[in-house]
Amino acid sequence: MNVFSNDKEKQAVSAVMGFVVGDALGVPVEFTSRAERKENPVTEMIGYGTYQQPPGTWSDDSSMVVATMEWLAETAADASPNYTLLMEKFSRWLMHGEYTPYGETFDCGISTNRAILNYGRGIKPTECGGKTEYDNGNGSLMRILPVALCLAFQGSDKADFIYEVSSLTHGHARSKAGCALYSKIVARMIAVPGEDKYQAVENSIRLFRASLQEEGDTEITTQAGHFGRLWELQNFAALPETAIKSTGYIVDTLEAAIWCFLNTSSYKECVLRAVNLGNDTDTVSAIAGGLAGLYYGVENIPQDWIALIPKKDWIMELAANLVN
Repeated sequence: MNVFSNDKEKQAVSAVMGFVVGDALGVPVEFTSRAERKENPVTEMIGYGTYQQPPGTWSDDSSMVVATMEWLAETAADASPNYTLLMEKFSRWLMHGEYTPYGETFDCGISTNRAILNYGRGIKPTECGGKTEYDNGNGSLMRILPVALCLAFQGSDKADFIYEVSSLTHGHARSKAGCALYSKIVARMIAVPGEDKYQAVENSIRLFRASLQEEGDTEITTQAGHFGRLWELQNFAALPETAIKSTGYIVDTLEAAIWCFLNTSSYKECVLRAVNLGNDTDTVSAIAGGLAGLYYGVENIPQDWIALIPKKDWIMELAANLVN
């Protein structure tokens, strides 16, 4: 899709393709160490490696984003979202390889796998996600972008929707807070295109903290404090790379993605910085790539990288539908 009917379509496609390309960039080196990446940094889209997949292959992150986009197209006008339908899509992805590049599911987080199995046992969708301290991986953050975009295009600030979508796989208040914070940043960049990225993130954090006070949910507010290094954004952005972790823990992932976004000046530089942090390379790069894609625009994502993405036309069509 090279022609957009309006600016919102371009924003949606830019964010989603930024996410998917970032995901694919990190797949071949997932779980490698930062030291390994320092010795042999990723500089272009490569293949094989960790999962022996060809260049451009996206992972569970993008599969769940694609399934969520399709679900939103089917339920966006529904005042009461059908979470059973979304969990059915996640189940078909996990069990049968739907919503994957090549019909095969080659990766799934432990908490996400457990939640989908809980659904199969008849548990209510919004009760499937774990709620313990140890259920705060990045598995709901990595699929929240379409919901954030959909709400932003509607001019809605329905935090409960974000919380409920998170709870399908990750029901702890910390995971919900992380998803809400990322969604605020996305919404700000949609609402105020062209705003300096540092100001966009800083204003988003301010609005996020104000919204928590308005909601009055003490559990969410308390758990949001785990992201507190971001409250002093200038100090956070100035941290050295050694102070940034790139694990699968939701706080580390969101911090790393924002740090990469703030400390680079192009889409390509941002996602390469994220991948070369090592560890959970695909998700950190995908989360950072969603922000960078939205900020810099799809035209500034390397076109040779986009060309390698399987089913890219379908993905872009689903993304464009998020504005409706």
